[in-house]
Amino acid sequence: MTAAILPASKNPAKGIWLMVAAVAAFAAQDGFAKHLAAEYSTMMIIMIRYWVFAGFVILLALRRPEGPSAAIRSSRLWAHLVRSGLLVAEICLIVWGYTLIGLINSHAVFAVCPLLIVALSGPILGERIVWQRWAAVAAGMTGVLIILRPGSGVFSWAALLPFASALLFALYSVLTRLTTRDEPTFPAFFWPGVIGAVLMTAIGLPHLKPMIPQDMAFLAAYCALSIFSHWLLLKCYEQIEAARVQPYAYLQIVFVTLIGLTIYGEALELPVAIGTLVIVAAGLYALSLERRPA
Repeated sequence: MTAAILPASKNPAKGIWLMVAAVAAFAAQDGFAKHLAAEYSTMMIIMIRYWVFAGFVILLALRRPEGPSAAIRSSRLWAHLVRSGLLVAEICLIVWGYTLIGLINSHAVFAVCPLLIVALSGPILGERIVWQRWAAVAAGMTGVLIILRPGSGVFSWAALLPFASALLFALYSVLTRLTTRDEPTFPAFFWPGVIGAVLMTAIGLPHLKPMIPQDMAFLAAYCALSIFSHWLLLKCYEQIEAARVQPYAYLQIVFVTLIGLTIYGEALELPVAIGTLVIVAAGLYALSLERRPA
């Protein structure tokens, strides 16, 4: 998720509250995704979501002051194609994970994503990674092992779905940094929505089937939240720098846990809670290193 980020904060307090609202909307969106994907094909649900989101980014392009053609122009369409494929696969895997191991366990493992971005930034972007960052990555991976508990008899292959999703999203994010080094950020936001809609149509159209009215209402809410959450994120980054507001993004785990506990009757097991705390602490530490002056 990329937005036009201003160099200095305009209204930090407003930006923080917009981020909190955004992650709450993302959590609610995930709650609807779990229900819908359990009743219908994951491919169909994601396809329709992409249709709506593609319409959203096209509307944004049409409203750009420089004109739509200039707004979406990019010299790195190949990179946007790769990013689109990564994002499509990431969304499908995480939603599939919701149906198999639940929201709480899926997001507990997915929380390692920011640390994977740190690890990949060195070999792909050529960024210098100090030993403290590698220590944070190692601590985060320890948290994942605490959650997965390999060899304990409770591990299942489905637990690898959110980890694979986190790895794919980390690759997507690093490639986003690469594509926005020497061109505006809007094409990096626009093309995954449009290309992703084309890809998901090819994959999901064979799975299209009728829905009952209640689930159609849930699907409408799911798609609306997809747009609303991204809109909130865009407005957030208009008010405050991304680095300053990122710690509040971890509140999504809290909101998702509440939805899992109250709506779906999921259980928060002690190893999952401990592992998540380890991952979040490692992520916050890595973020603090990002914000230190060189």
